[in-house]
Amino acid sequence: MTITIVGAGLGGLALARVLHVNGIDAVVYEREPSRDARGQGGMLDLHAGTGQRAMREAGLTDEFRAIARREGQDLRLLEPDGTLLLQEDTPEDAPLDRPEVDRADLRNLLLNSLPEHAVRWGHAFEHADKGLLHFADGSSATYDLLVGADGADSLVRALLTDARPTHTGQNVVELGIPDIDRTHPDLAAMVGRGNYWVLGNGQSLSAQRNGDGRVRIYLSFCTAEDWFETSGIPFDDPAAARARLIDLFNGWDSRFTALIAACDHTVLPRSITTLPVGLTWPSKPGVTLLGDAAHLMPPVGQGANMALLDGALLGLALAAHPDSFPAAAKEYEREMFERTSAAGRQSARIQKILMSPDASRKMLAFFQPG
Repeated sequence: MTITIVGAGLGGLALARVLHVNGIDAVVYEREPSRDARGQGGMLDLHAGTGQRAMREAGLTDEFRAIARREGQDLRLLEPDGTLLLQEDTPEDAPLDRPEVDRADLRNLLLNSLPEHAVRWGHAFEHADKGLLHFADGSSATYDLLVGADGADSLVRALLTDARPTHTGQNVVELGIPDIDRTHPDLAAMVGRGNYWVLGNGQSLSAQRNGDGRVRIYLSFCTAEDWFETSGIPFDDPAAARARLIDLFNGWDSRFTALIAACDHTVLPRSITTLPVGLTWPSKPGVTLLGDAAHLMPPVGQGANMALLDGALLGLALAAHPDSFPAAAKEYEREMFERTSAAGRQSARIQKILMSPDASRKMLAFFQPG
């Protein structure tokens, strides 16, 4: 019985690891040519009951704690005029409720926990039929259970549902300041050790401290899906793009535009899309989904945690039903649909707050209810 996973992201690797711990082999096919083919993004906060639970089920708690950053839980929330609304500094003895971890470090931890042959790089999935996977290079492979862990633009998803991601009305541009403590110590002190949010009317600036000394800057705009094409911002000219982006924050405290001005040549535009909240499909023998392929959410802290737990729980279900993959997948899907629907509703609520005219005050109330 062959378990095949398409996609070597966090969810797919968590599944492969939990299966390995339980003595079950799986093969992960990944389109990227190697683990270092591209950057893996910024920091993730792993929640105690979801992402960290997945680490426990994978037998990797100690290894995870070795790369987790307790101080990454620090938070500063401000208004565009510079008013500080909230500052939370994490004590050294604070519990690891939501520590930050570098996505690349976490992915490498999972990859290193698997046998070398478990991940087949350079295999771009194209389609599947009758128990056979077909790849872009003309090769193929058999499977008994196909798990689509292939992200927001999943091709495996089409085997189960016609649902496709839709634009949320939000577009984000990622920038970054390398080695900020050395190059811009004043800005480093302002941002602090964790997350720094400035929320305005229809747009926001957030800064996130990474473990390698880089601060990632995310500029968010409530704009149409085609905004990157119609804005006139030359995203292929980093210096000119930064200047135009600074203009969009006219009237904001000069410290915030100084963050943009200090960034390097990284300028990454990203449209924010989601799948319908509560998406389900009739269980189908031989195929299932996890992570963004199953329940793409706004990037507000739930997606990676849900993907990791998806992988862990599907792995446990398969270990409990080694002779009936359809029964295991159906059991997993039943729990996953309920759990991720609740997470999707909460994510949509937070996304609505972030895009509201008085986002900073509403977010303060979210953090300090009552």
